Amino acid sequence: MKAIIKGLGFNNPPLGDGGVHAPASKSSMQRACAAALVRKGESIIRNPGKSNDDIAGLNVIKALGATVNENDDGSLQIISNGVKPVSSVVNNGEAGLGIRMFTPIVALSNDEMLINGEGSLLTRPMDFFDEVMPQLGVEIASNKGKLPIKIQGPLQPKDITIDGSLSSQFLTGLLLAYSALDAKNVTISVTNLKSRPYIDLTLSVMESFLLKVPENRNYEAFYFEETPDTEHSDFVDYTVEGDWSGGAFLLVFGAVAGNIKVAGLNIASTQADKKILEALESSGAQVIIREKEIEVSSSPLGAGGVAFELDATDCPDLFPPLAALAACCKGITKITGVHRLAHKESNRALTIQEELGKMNIKVVLKDNVMEIEGTTAIKAATVHSHHDHRIAMMCALLALKADGETTIEVAEAINKSYPDFYNHLQHLGASVNFE
Repeated sequence: MKAIIKGLGFNNPPLGDGGVHAPASKSSMQRACAAALVRKGESIIRNPGKSNDDIAGLNVIKALGATVNENDDGSLQIISNGVKPVSSVVNNGEAGLGIRMFTPIVALSNDEMLINGEGSLLTRPMDFFDEVMPQLGVEIASNKGKLPIKIQGPLQPKDITIDGSLSSQFLTGLLLAYSALDAKNVTISVTNLKSRPYIDLTLSVMESFLLKVPENRNYEAFYFEETPDTEHSDFVDYTVEGDWSGGAFLLVFGAVAGNIKVAGLNIASTQADKKILEALESSGAQVIIREKEIEVSSSPLGAGGVAFELDATDCPDLFPPLAALAACCKGITKITGVHRLAHKESNRALTIQEELGKMNIKVVLKDNVMEIEGTTAIKAATVHSHHDHRIAMMCALLALKADGETTIEVAEAINKSYPDFYNHLQHLGASVNFE
């Protein structure tokens, strides 16, 4: 599918006021699915996500024995008696969090299981499991460090040290698996842990689902102590947070294209991508935070030739919306954390540089730093999502400031995380057509 977006340029009036509710957080939703599976009893999940990654997560827990029902109010009822597979194959779709989080959980069963995925997930490195799972008593055979993976549990919680430099998502899966097994007097030690806020989210979800939560020792060790048996609740009611990752694109829309009011984002959230507010304020955008909404309006960005600088090492998913913001900001923006971008749906450092280059935006990569030179002469072009949802959304925002019609190829990539994105742009007054 192609999306064709008519640009406003920099000299035309901004789009009119509009209000949008942020999509459900797939980070929160997928963790909730995993937590509902490993605990025993009934869980209600409110404001469930409907992205492709969310659907993949629900399909995984169904394959692992959970029953999922949709209630009249749109919430989901999940009934589980723990991990009891009803299928020998688990497919994670293209969900990077899903494959890394669910693999240790799949290993809770003593059945031989095949774990697979689709699209870009088939090329992502999974060496972590080849190294770690045998230390926990799990037999594993991967495809030279990639999917598909064949495993034979059951996983046995032991003292272990893991490398957290590639992703915190591996640790999330181990924390949930250890908790499900009521691990006692064991420690998961971690070196070079990245994206610490996402571990905060994991621990928060575990607590909400009444799972055993380890002691966090400065993100270097997570200790599961021996605790006395406590009364177990058979029922949990959980509401999925709004998504700061998808919401970041909406907030940047307000800064570059017109006033917007975004509801559904929790300012107290542990989500790492909440850091977008820091970038918006540094760029000169007008940001007003209210109890139930965040309002952002456009103003001269990078006034005085000063753009912004941000360390996005712990929030690498922010690079695409940050790139769109930087492109509209006078001056040169510097974003640190490029090394975290190689193993996303695309190699995002290179795809950002390539697609922005087509639109007359200069991007320079200097080791771990991305430098973007802002311009008021964004060129309409034919761009490509590289099958990456966040690249498609980045291009859509910049298309709004281009000098004509921009065509985004493989525009449906947004369905991975934010299927309503183009609809929301249209609601805000943008001209978006498809072919």
